[in-house]
This record gives sequence, C-alpha cells and structure tokens, in this order.
Amino acid sequence: MRSLSEIKGFGPKRLSALEARGIRDVRDLVERLPVGYMDTTHPLSPAQMTDGTQACFEGFVIGKPSLQRARGMQWVSATIGDELGKIRCMWFNQSWMRDRLFDTQHVVLYGRAVRKKNGLFVINPTIEEAGRITPVYAQVPGVGQKPLRDAVRLLLDEYDLPDPLPASFSARYGLMDRREALREAHFPTDLDALARAKNTLAFEELMLYQFAVAGAGGERRQAQPMDIDPEWIDEFCASLPFAPTDAQRRVIGEVVQDLRSSRAMARMVQGDVGCGKTLIAFCALYLCVRCGMQGALMAPTEILAGQHMQSAIQTLAPLGVTCGLLTGKMTAAERRRAHEAIESGEWRVVIGTHALISEGVNFQRLGLVITDEQHRFGVRQRTMLEGKGGSPHVMVMSATPIPRSLSLVLYGDLDLSTVDELPPGRTPVRTRIVPEEKRQGLYDFIRAQAAQGRQAYVVCPLVGEDDVPDAEQRSASQKLQELTRALAPLRVGMVHGRMKKAEKEDTLALFYAGQLDVLVATTVIEVGVNVPNATVMVIEGADRFGLAQLHQLRGRVGRGAQESWCFLMAEPNERLRTLVSTNDGFAIAQKDLELRGAGEFFGTRQHGAPQVPALMLSGDARLVARAREAFLEVSRDPAYGEERRALVRAGEEKYARSGRTFARN
Repeated sequence: MRSLSEIKGFGPKRLSALEARGIRDVRDLVERLPVGYMDTTHPLSPAQMTDGTQACFEGFVIGKPSLQRARGMQWVSATIGDELGKIRCMWFNQSWMRDRLFDTQHVVLYGRAVRKKNGLFVINPTIEEAGRITPVYAQVPGVGQKPLRDAVRLLLDEYDLPDPLPASFSARYGLMDRREALREAHFPTDLDALARAKNTLAFEELMLYQFAVAGAGGERRQAQPMDIDPEWIDEFCASLPFAPTDAQRRVIGEVVQDLRSSRAMARMVQGDVGCGKTLIAFCALYLCVRCGMQGALMAPTEILAGQHMQSAIQTLAPLGVTCGLLTGKMTAAERRRAHEAIESGEWRVVIGTHALISEGVNFQRLGLVITDEQHRFGVRQRTMLEGKGGSPHVMVMSATPIPRSLSLVLYGDLDLSTVDELPPGRTPVRTRIVPEEKRQGLYDFIRAQAAQGRQAYVVCPLVGEDDVPDAEQRSASQKLQELTRALAPLRVGMVHGRMKKAEKEDTLALFYAGQLDVLVATTVIEVGVNVPNATVMVIEGADRFGLAQLHQLRGRVGRGAQESWCFLMAEPNERLRTLVSTNDGFAIAQKDLELRGAGEFFGTRQHGAPQVPALMLSGDARLVARAREAFLEVSRDPAYGEERRALVRAGEEKYARSGRTFARN
C-alpha cells in the first residue's frame, strides 16, 4: 500500500495535522470510521422538520433570499417550502448564498432545525444531492471533509489486510467480508448494508478487545495471600451503626476469597450511587491491616479523598486503624511528614489523590490498592500505584451501573462484583420533566429551597459560546450570567472541565462548605463530589444526555436526610419518562443500552474508558452478548487453538497501534 505522503494534496501541513489526530499511515486512515452520515436518500418535507431534528429536507425557494445585518453580523435568509409547509433557513457569514438561491428553485438541504423565540429555523444548512449517504469524519484542523473522503475512497481499493476472525464466524453471526464491511462503513450503498457493516466491524472490535485483555490477564501476577480470620469480618460488621445488606455481605465474601489467594485480586466492584461500595472497601482495608499490611485508597478529586478520610476516621479509627491523607495541596513539610508516616508503616491505611503515585511515596508493606471511580484512572496510573507495593491485590470501584454483558466485555481483565441492593431507608430522588414555559416556577422553587438553607446544581451540556450552535442551548458561562441575575441575591458559582484543576476544586470546596447556593456546572460534577446539603439538580438540555449519565447526575443529590429533586429541562419523551419512573440504575443502564446502542453507552463522557470506536457506531445492543458468546467459544474449545493465538496477537497489535496497552498482571 502507498504511504499517505503519496496522496495528491497531502502535503506536510496536512500530514502533520493527521498525525496529531493519531493518523500516521494508510491503515490508520482507512480504519478511522466516520462519526456520522448525511443521509439524503429520503428527504423530508420542510413541514416534517422539528426542533432538534438533523436531516435532509427538500422544497422550493419561496421568494427572493435576503441579506440582513445586525450587531456586526450578516446572514442570508430564505424560506424553503412545499405543499405541506415551510421553514426558514439562515446562513451566517455566507453572503454568496443570496446569489446561489433564487425564487422557485428546487433545493435539497441538510441541517439541524432549532427553535428560537420567533419560530423554527435551520442554521447554515448545506446544499446536497439527493440519493446519497455521505460519510462525516471527525474534524481534523486543516483537512476538510472532501480531501478525507477522496483519500479514503482511493485507499479502500488498495487496502487488503487479512480478516482476523475465524472464517466459520462470518456465516454464523451474519458478518460481511472485512474489506466489504470497511467500504460500506465509509460509503454505504444503502442503510441495510451500513447496518451490517457497522455490526461486522463492531463485532470484530469487541472480539479483538476481549482477546487483547485475555492475553494480558492470562498470567495474572502472584500476590501475598492473606490469612483472614472470619471473626474479623464479624468484628467489622458489628462496629457499624447499621447492618450491611445481603449484597454487601456477598461482595465482601468475594473480595475475601480473592485476598486469601496467592493469585493477585483484580476485582471491579460496581453498584448504584448509595449502594455502599465504600463500606466494602473499608472492610477490605481493615482485613488487610489485620494481616499486618498497609492499604491504599485513591480517589479522583481532593474533595472526595477528604470525604473518604472523614469516613475512614469514623469507621476504621475506632477499630484501631491509623489512617492518613496525602494530596497535592499539602505544604512541603506536611508532605514530608506524610511520606515518613507511609514508609514507616505508621499509617496503616493511606487515602489520597494522584499524589499517592508521585515520586518519594514508599510503602512499608502495601497489600491492597483500591481506586474509586475506576474509569477516571488510566491503566498506567493504577499500575504505578500497584508498583509502590511490589505485588498488592487490586480492587476498583465504579458508581456507573453497567449492564453485566457490557461489563464482561469492556472490563474482561477484572473479576466483576455487583452491589445490586440499596440500604433500607434511603429516600429516592423525585424526578420531574420541566418544559421551558415552567422555568420561572423552577427558579422560584430553587429560591424556596435556598431559603431553607439548601443548595442546587444546574448542569449544562456545553461550556463556552464557541460551542453553542443555538442560543437556546445555553452554555455554562451564559447560564452563570443568567442565574446570577435571575436568582439574585443567591450566591452562584461555576465549574467546568476547561478550568484549571485548582480553580475547579476551590469552587467545589466553596459549594461543599455551603458558601455557594447554586453551582452551575458541566458534567465534571458527575462523580467525585458529595454534598449532602444539595437537594436540587437541574439538568439543562436533558435530552442531549444518555439515560445512564442523567442517572449519574441525579445521584449528586439525595445524599442527605432531606427530600431531593431532579428537574429535567426538556420536552417529554420515552427516554426521559424512564428516568422519572425508576431510580434503579441498572434498569436505567439496560434501557439506555437498548435505546441508544452499546457504543453510545460510553461515548465521550467516559474519560479514560475503553476505546472501542467501531462499537460507537453500532446501535445493536445484542451484539455485545453475541461477541461475548463467541469469545467464550474460542477461548474454551481446543479446536480453536490456532485462531485463539492469532486473535490475541491481532488484538494486542490493534490496541498497541491506538496507544492502548494491557499491562500483563
């Protein structure tokens, strides 16, 4: 195959831009699938375009387009209609569109409809040709969509890598030939062929991912087995102010079985918000200390680490366990003292942030490592912490309920424990869908809650004005200005992912301390903050989030004794009604999987989650179960020995190319 530099128009600047996006050769480019498609095979009538619809529509230009100017901006405005209805289109900073369009002209357009105060509009639609399905690639600065499409079309003719899956699977699972699947994934002949191509490539990717993980975990490292006395578990449970649930006791039993083994524990404990995973972690840490070892618990934020420290003092200190906290904000003297206490073994349990993996932190005898909010830590970070103790047991926790089939595929290198029961007495968060016309009533409710000393979150899907294609979808910065005026004199603050870490944590600390009444935020508050006094969660543009993510955000409230509320700002639909009807995170996650597909489940919101790009395109949730079934068949059947070894090699090579490595345990 030719190199990218041999493609016409791909000079040093474009090649550099592609490399910055991880596209270094022909294979990278051909296997980088589109992020979406413009389907012009069945254009809608302008009358069928509704708020939020992104689609192809056709009609006739009604009257002469006009060029308008206001507030330093200019735009072309035209009405497109047919016998069923019409819609207004606006092209900003494209004055040439006025000469491109004329009265009675038939046009095929593609764009998203948005509702503004004076009606429904389509902003900057593109003129298309009917009858095509055109790929849309992730933006590469300096490289337009057309050069990318032309290059991929050219290279597909030359691309010929062998199919890594056993030939017998193609017929059984309805898979395409790999080369045909790639061609249809980029330039589909029709929607059915596109669906088959997506499923073929996603199935292959799920298989290779599982075998890459299996290859890494096949030789799980040895660890020091712990001689745990069953009476110690009873001691721990007896010291609690409440009895553990059956689910907690079951998972503690699974953890204890791992700790007693010379094969290092690598267990993921997942459960809904409030199910009591932290209690399981503290029990494991207590047993570790009773066996003469140290334990470490790493949290993703300083606030969460501090909260874990407070809980540890309440839970472990009465049992004689000395706990210490290590964070990045400590003074040099405090850090030196902490390092000494860790190395000498004075601190039996150490709780901290990424500071735990920093240079100079040495444990006396580290036997157990626990990471909270597992997906926030990369493999490298967890491995560094494990390396602090020679060969400790490892437990990871996640408050993101994931359907079991998906967990087994994406986290196949970890044994899985699920805490599927909530402690009694927990008050469910009351959830309501709030349309735009009731916004003022919502603000009055927030004021009433603040008057009682309560606090509220307002979550926005966007950050800055550059990200907002529609003024109706207010960014966090715009929302801060709006709420500061609308809720005066309430104290309103803001956090988002683009802020410096210290600034973000300082603002969260103010909110935690009750010095802010309302916190405007993006999804950075999805995990890592626990404010029992917060009783109201408002989610702007709720229809833009997945159900599982909405449930995670809802879990930020309802952590105290007071009744709590979650308000979804959107028009009612089936997805949002599911959230109103249940507080069961696993039921919600399963519904999300069914409605949005396996790939959407992780999406961009899960920073550090396993990267399975082809899966992102497949909407077939059943694919996960089929890929797991196929993996187990190849893994267990001796007849597949040759194929198994080839799949492990192919999987490791694929993810090594993408920068994802699987550290062998």
